[in-house]
Amino acid sequence: MTRPEISFEFFPPQTLEASFRLWDTVQVLAPLAPRFVSVTYGAGGTTRDLTRDAVATLHRSSGLRVAAHLTCVNATREETLGIARGFAEAGVKELVALRGDPPKGSGPFAPHPDGFANSVELITALAESGDFTIRVGAYPDQHPEAANAQADIDWLKAKLDAGASEALTQFFFEAETFFRFRDACAKAGIDHAITPGILPIENWKGARNFARNCGTHIPAWVEDAFGNARNKDEEDLLATALCAELCSDLIAGGVDKLHFYTLNRPELTRDVCHAIGVTPRRPLKKVA
Repeated sequence: MTRPEISFEFFPPQTLEASFRLWDTVQVLAPLAPRFVSVTYGAGGTTRDLTRDAVATLHRSSGLRVAAHLTCVNATREETLGIARGFAEAGVKELVALRGDPPKGSGPFAPHPDGFANSVELITALAESGDFTIRVGAYPDQHPEAANAQADIDWLKAKLDAGASEALTQFFFEAETFFRFRDACAKAGIDHAITPGILPIENWKGARNFARNCGTHIPAWVEDAFGNARNKDEEDLLATALCAELCSDLIAGGVDKLHFYTLNRPELTRDVCHAIGVTPRRPLKKVA
């Protein structure tokens, strides 16, 4: 099996305990030599400062290439671009540019009166600055707000044409879901890299709710498999096996890059990586 390139997504800590958990996650996964790691933004920009601080700390202390998530929810254009400039000044030149979700309970997305109307406007402005490598999101299963699957592909093409260089997909459960999406993107004239997003299932109830909220199709056989797991140990073994099989199927189908959503719980991600031949290559950078 060909060793794929890997990357990891973390979320910013909101407590001291979570800060230790994030650093523990980095220590576990950094030796696998990811091509980059990303740090998310909370819904409605609620973790904006936390994301900035986590990105700066990882960039300074870990020796990893760090990509910051950036959204345009609840912010003016100048505020959003000011955050981007701050990342650039700190040496962080990679962004994952997203429209972002509105705060929970606030209804559908509505642009700030002086803000970017959508992700394409945001990407265009970031690309014009010339400071960043820009990645964007993609949806192998239809986004809940999309009129249809083709609309998702058309919007992805618009984001890539606006200046993004790579798409990271939402997670999915079957390799065929990604292959169908990849083929549809190629038919639409998309020739940029599309990297599958992989979710090792730390907790089935949480993953199921996440899937339902973001439009990810849950195959009946996956629901049945986790329903039959009788305890946490069985669920972890099942999650590792299914995720490793998914990754292996993707690699066999020509995929050479994988992006893991770690949820700051590194053990399952590490075990899956080991199962597909991604083993430690480098020590963690020592903090002076």
